[in-house]
Amino acid sequence: MSKLTDIRLKQVTCDEERIEYRTPIKFGGRVVNDAVLFNVTVEVETKDGRRGRGFGSMPMGNVWSWPSTTMSGDETLAAMLEFAKQVVAAANSSDLVGHPLEITHALAADHPAILASVNSKLTLKEPMPRLAQLVAASPLEAAIYDAYGKTLGHNSYNLLGAEFTNSDLAGYLTPEFKGEYLDQYTSRECKARMPLYHLVGALDPLTPADVTSRINDGLPETLGEWIIADGLTHLKIKLNGDDLVWDVARVASVEQAAAEAQAIRGCDTWHYSLDFNEKCANVQYVLEFLAKVEEASPSALRRVHYIEQPTHRDLRANPENRMHEAAKIKPVVIDESLVDLESLLLAREQGYSGVALKACKGHSEALLMGAAAQKFGLFLCVQDLTCVGASLLHSASLAARIPTVAAIEGNGRQYCPIGNRGWDERFPGMFHITDGTVATSELNGPGLGF
Repeated sequence: MSKLTDIRLKQVTCDEERIEYRTPIKFGGRVVNDAVLFNVTVEVETKDGRRGRGFGSMPMGNVWSWPSTTMSGDETLAAMLEFAKQVVAAANSSDLVGHPLEITHALAADHPAILASVNSKLTLKEPMPRLAQLVAASPLEAAIYDAYGKTLGHNSYNLLGAEFTNSDLAGYLTPEFKGEYLDQYTSRECKARMPLYHLVGALDPLTPADVTSRINDGLPETLGEWIIADGLTHLKIKLNGDDLVWDVARVASVEQAAAEAQAIRGCDTWHYSLDFNEKCANVQYVLEFLAKVEEASPSALRRVHYIEQPTHRDLRANPENRMHEAAKIKPVVIDESLVDLESLLLAREQGYSGVALKACKGHSEALLMGAAAQKFGLFLCVQDLTCVGASLLHSASLAARIPTVAAIEGNGRQYCPIGNRGWDERFPGMFHITDGTVATSELNGPGLGF
């Protein structure tokens, strides 16, 4: 079966740009100072002759998606960029026709062959992880969805039902989804505003006493300054995961600095998420950490909304890391582990109570995993990859259309605001924060909304 609205890819082009960070970010024991954006433009044509163009962009995020111990950061980045370029080349030569969900699903089936080609060309010292492949392919997926909506003159999130797709979700997920489509798991209108999760990195100063040398670029430089300037109510705290004393003290210190700043604002309600970047040795570390935080700062523990990926991302290789006990205290979500439906189902079996969606894993993947999470009653959140410009808008548009997602992470304005130049003029409510929220209502246009 096919529809007149089905599209064919006519031309796919790409480029890349490097963006220097304003200040470094540390996570998972590694420090990052810059980002490389991979940008893709897609021209499409419908079966009834309408033509349009879409754009997708995403930081390659190799330090996060491929934390290798045998390859350098330059090597993993080069491999991901090569993979991304070959994904674009494969799309350019394809003759696929269909809805973006169908086209991206079919293109993803070629990833093993592309990976073999990349390995042959670069002689990789280790296999490229599936997560890194998803990140490298994500700008293309975004561009395809964006082009589809712009060609039809509608927001792409309103083109996900049986009227536009040629098969139901059972073919992508499980038989439980027979007769269901993505429009049942997404909203027809954006949430008007969403709270913004501000990142408190392990290197970030909390108070003026923590600042060794001020940047003096006009932006806030301490957590307290950021809270007052942007009216923040949601803070994501990066933790080490292998230093219990430091982790507990860090949360308590964040609580103290936040309380002082919020008192100036007259605010008594704010929230935390905690991100260990999979560095905890086991769930016992998490349980002990939570107990000690409750002793050191009960108010901080009460503010915690959820805990993100505390232990190793390879769930199958670490079956002992079951999260049932921790999830009784706070929702525990997978992030790095989530690369397909199998990993979601395994995480659910191992006691995880939620998942973190990321646009950088691919638009189709995020929509499908969002549908599965809702079907199975899992906690949902959306996080970014220090996204800037179009990549942040892509991530925010996803969060604004998943009904159960309450907030959106966006830390590009902290670490690499140069990447938002131009975009901040077009979408001021998304980049100029005054009340701790972003104006996702600005993302209601054709395509992905921007």
